[in-house]
Amino acid sequence: MVTATTKIVNPQGMHMRPAQLFVNTMAKYKSDVTIVFNGKSINAKSIMHLMAACIKQGSEIEIQCCGEQEAEALQAAVELVESGLGE
Repeated sequence: MVTATTKIVNPQGMHMRPAQLFVNTMAKYKSDVTIVFNGKSINAKSIMHLMAACIKQGSEIEIQCCGEQEAEALQAAVELVESGLGE
C-alpha cells in the first residue's frame, strides 16, 4: 500500500463534477483507492461515497492505493487533487 496526504484546493470542494472526474480517473487503475477524511475511509471509486463525504475546499485528505498499479494510481490521484480537480 502507498499513501499520500494532500489538500482539496478547488473552491467548491468535491462536488459532483470533480468527484466524477476523480472516479473516472481512478477506474483506469487496477488497485483499490481509498480516501481517508475525518477518520473515515471512503471508497474513491464510488461517486456516491465521495459525494456523501462532503469534502470541502481546504480539507486535508489521505489517499491510499493498494494493489496492482498502486504507485501510478496514487500519483494520478495526487496530481488531480492538487491541480484543482479540473476546475
